[in-house]
Amino acid sequence: MSDNQKTILIDGYNLGLEKGTGVATYARNLSYELRDLGHKVSVLYGNRGSLNRDDLLREIAFFDGNVEQPRILEMIERARAAMRLPFRYRAKQIPMSGRVISRTFAARLPYYDAIYNSTDLFKNAQSAFWLWKRLMNIKLPEAPDLAHWTYPLPVRIKDAPNIYTMHDLVPLRLPYTTLDNKRRYLRLMRLIGDRADHIVTVSENSKQDLIDLLGIPEQKITNTYQSVQIPAKFREKPDDQVAREVEGVTGFGYKEYFLFWGSLEPKKNIGKMIEAYMASEVSTPLVIIGAQAWKAEKELALLNEDAMEKSAFGSIERTRGARKRIIRLDYVPFGMLVSLIRGAKAALFPSLYEGFGLPALEAMLLKTPVICSNTSSLPEVVGDAARMVDPYDSQAISTAIRELDADVDLRADLTARGIKQAARYSQENYRDRLQSVYARYL
Repeated sequence: MSDNQKTILIDGYNLGLEKGTGVATYARNLSYELRDLGHKVSVLYGNRGSLNRDDLLREIAFFDGNVEQPRILEMIERARAAMRLPFRYRAKQIPMSGRVISRTFAARLPYYDAIYNSTDLFKNAQSAFWLWKRLMNIKLPEAPDLAHWTYPLPVRIKDAPNIYTMHDLVPLRLPYTTLDNKRRYLRLMRLIGDRADHIVTVSENSKQDLIDLLGIPEQKITNTYQSVQIPAKFREKPDDQVAREVEGVTGFGYKEYFLFWGSLEPKKNIGKMIEAYMASEVSTPLVIIGAQAWKAEKELALLNEDAMEKSAFGSIERTRGARKRIIRLDYVPFGMLVSLIRGAKAALFPSLYEGFGLPALEAMLLKTPVICSNTSSLPEVVGDAARMVDPYDSQAISTAIRELDADVDLRADLTARGIKQAARYSQENYRDRLQSVYARYL
């Protein structure tokens, strides 16, 4: 290791989730940027794991959380955890020797030089925070030079700088859209704001929220924005191959459908989007990709037969016809998602609030025009390269859908503008912003 190479730890809190999230994408991208900055990367997971000391079982358990635990080991570990609170958790290195065939997980794994796991770490740390009102210390076999937590977690590395990314304050700004315990959330945000060596965020809008709502000093916050990394094998796939993939999955032609992708949760405004799409009366289908999250039933109510009988949009036959033009997929692999974005006539992203809004950037990079909200961080991200609308106004969303559906010149203009706008969020620019933060502590 060269004199300038440092070891930076990131968390695997979102990386460990079975289905991807925007924060998981952020963490994965960050791991590769750290590599390209010349640093070693350690990743700390809190998977169920194995309590056994056998290296092979620990590697197996990392990829299969259902490994049966000896009852006596579970009892001993729980007793140890109770005795050490609120002092320190220990993590063990996962061998990652290749004895377990892990290619299935390749798209989910970050770049890493070492992977550590502490059984149920993040779940236990959240419970401990509620009891002790403090951040839990983590001890690794090899201490990092800096810890960059990609999510506001109640954990820290002792005797090293701790940087936390706060993407947004949605539970405080739109409390009715999340299931968080707001008192606990606010207490944790304030504690991290006070204890962190530095706070990273992803937009000027989020930075101002951190200042206004949490009182964090401006000089303690750096907005690095984000970048998006899409491998060339997906980004540069021939259009005719993309068209075949798109038709095979959706039944729709290339550039002949609208697309939304993301978690189906209240802040994404799915219900209003579906309502606006139905009211637009366009014949172009709508594809929705995303797993149901909290309160999703209400957001998807218009896709249910009973709910549509109560709809104000014309006869039952007519709304059933609109319903048939909407398909929803819970999940598609990343490579297929890229093809679906490339093959869309336009991307719909009428979110109520975003810390950054990565799907809008992904669409622009992949030459797909965007309809998005004119609120929160989205005007920063898209500039003049998208058709922006009031997300609370279904008529405005509907009008934008009709405009992009009918106007090929408008779509071409937004596509050209989007390519230029996306270039502002290049990996090089993102890397420079990260390095400016790390240089203060390394």
